Amino acid sequence: MIDRFLIPQGTVLSGKGDTEALDLGESHEKHLLLSLAISEVVEQESLDVVLYGSTDGAVWSDKPLASFPQQFYPGETPLLANVNGVRFVRARWDANRWGRGSMETMFKVGLRVREVPREILDK
Repeated sequence: MIDRFLIPQGTVLSGKGDTEALDLGESHEKHLLLSLAISEVVEQESLDVVLYGSTDGAVWSDKPLASFPQQFYPGETPLLANVNGVRFVRARWDANRWGRGSMETMFKVGLRVREVPREILDK
């Protein structure tokens, strides 16, 4: 069972970036519960986080497998993602800021990935 952090809790994100690839293993029939936890933000900024998949870890899909709603505030947001047919996943983020003052973004986050057992989904 997969239970890992794509972004370790307390990581400060700014600008755009990608996580390292996470190998899901041989079985391609998986659903993942993603939990995006934001502990700190500054005002007038937004964060977009999406999940991409790959069959070989080299060529990544053009279309995201899953996308979190745009985030503005601290809190935890869950997202269920169907990752059937891919072996590797990675997250990509884009933090934006507007208004007065410094235009540098700052989100302190964590992104946990847990595999959801098939028997739970069948209920």
